[in-house]
Amino acid sequence: MLVQLARRWAGDATVPASLADVAADEDLPRAYLEQLAIPLREAGIVQSTRGARGGYALARPPAEVTLAAALRALEGPLAPMICASEDPAHAGACLRLGACSVNSLWVRVRDAIGDVLDATTLADLVPRPHLVGIDPRPREVVPV
Repeated sequence: MLVQLARRWAGDATVPASLADVAADEDLPRAYLEQLAIPLREAGIVQSTRGARGGYALARPPAEVTLAAALRALEGPLAPMICASEDPAHAGACLRLGACSVNSLWVRVRDAIGDVLDATTLADLVPRPHLVGIDPRPREVVPV
């Protein structure tokens, strides 16, 4: 949904996209997108416009919307395990926290995921016109 809205970004002249259009483009149920739109709107990532030409648009430029912000709005803290949660409310969730030998691993995994998602914006996911048609998959390197 957010990548579709990023593709339509044109600054102040952005035309809102209906969830029906986004659902058709992405082959997703509209009801699912409606559920996503609520927390994204509450987080200030998208804005909605009512009316016949209404719909959803990004609330700020795609280059300013990180994937970490979007995922936190949708899913909450970025943590592979509750013991590694960024949320202070989860601090006492695990009784073995002080004696756990793998907690530091989960914290490192959380931080690595967070670093990648914080460094990736919606603009990074919008295809550039000069690259359309180029296969983005890594190619097999054949030794000479």
